[in-house]
Amino acid sequence: MKYAFTTQKQIRTAFWQGLPHLRSQYKCGRTQNEYNASIRCEFVEFIDMLENDTLISESLASKATL
Repeated sequence: MKYAFTTQKQIRTAFWQGLPHLRSQYKCGRTQNEYNASIRCEFVEFIDMLENDTLISESLASKATL
């Protein structure tokens, strides 16, 4: 199966582009745990949506980090 996203970098880019109200919180080099809980929850929901819509593999969904 061909997926729309095949790397974590592609997922992170799409996440920040798709949520302009959170874009001001983005800082290059931050790790996932350096973002607040609201952003991390949004990211988890984003990953879940991508997997449910078969835009990413289950394997990529389970290892993707912000």
